[in-house]
Amino acid sequence: MHPNIVTLNSKFRPGPTIRIDDPALPHGTDLWIKREDLLHPVISGNKWRKLKYILDHALKLGYRNIISMGGAYSNHLHALAFAGRELGLATTGIIRGERPEQPNTTMKDLQNWGMTLHFVSRTTFRKLRECKQWDSEPGQKYRGYWIPEGGSSPLALAGITEMVNDIPIEFQTIALACGTGVTLAGTISALVSDQFALGFAVLKGAGFLEKEVENLLRTTGKSVSQPAEILLDYHFGGFAKRNQKLIRFMTDFERRNNIPLDPVYTGKLMYGLYHLINNQKLKNQRIVAIHTGGLQANRSY
Repeated sequence: MHPNIVTLNSKFRPGPTIRIDDPALPHGTDLWIKREDLLHPVISGNKWRKLKYILDHALKLGYRNIISMGGAYSNHLHALAFAGRELGLATTGIIRGERPEQPNTTMKDLQNWGMTLHFVSRTTFRKLRECKQWDSEPGQKYRGYWIPEGGSSPLALAGITEMVNDIPIEFQTIALACGTGVTLAGTISALVSDQFALGFAVLKGAGFLEKEVENLLRTTGKSVSQPAEILLDYHFGGFAKRNQKLIRFMTDFERRNNIPLDPVYTGKLMYGLYHLINNQKLKNQRIVAIHTGGLQANRSY
């Protein structure tokens, strides 16, 4: 591993895995949560886990500019901009939509950490999603190392596998929110035969995620038949969409458990889990939910 990555990685501490003792759940529920949101004050959750080996690869190849893409509140770009500053790398973020008159809190952070922002149309942004390799066309255009949206690269899987291996307890089911599918793929690659992965899609029309996860798993040689399921009914209208039911659930959850959630990822994850558990769909098993961070975007809601 590149010495600069080793130095930065030493500043991260795996978050604790704690039991959820919540009166809103049936008596005897064995639910735990891995607090990856406590991994680092800025780059929390699964973001560094995905970026670590990608940035290591870029540094070993001698790249000094890293380019990636995301939305206006992207947790991925937020983490990349900060990591780039810490590593002495230039970063470029391609943002979906028109440049706003006033930057939101996430964009202000990106700019303060030295990231150059380019705003593109939604049509162009969709086309960029087809660029999957580090040396794809966007990297050539901006003269740097290209990272697909959300860090969706086979190199990200090793970091996610380490995240799962950090869980200090035995479990039967592991649950997490799914955006691009790379965290789910990395999670599946870490499981043993009697464990099951449950992904909660946070965007509407996410049936494509199954194929994305299969393609990523093939790069590891892991069997694509490893038990897993992606649930498509807890997106609350689409990516970053929310309603009062979700916000009320998040507020009540934090009040009872002293654990903050976000409405894009972890709020939908925990809402879905509670719905399944309270409807007797996940009985007689130990469940670990992964808190993948993303709380920085809450400042803009």
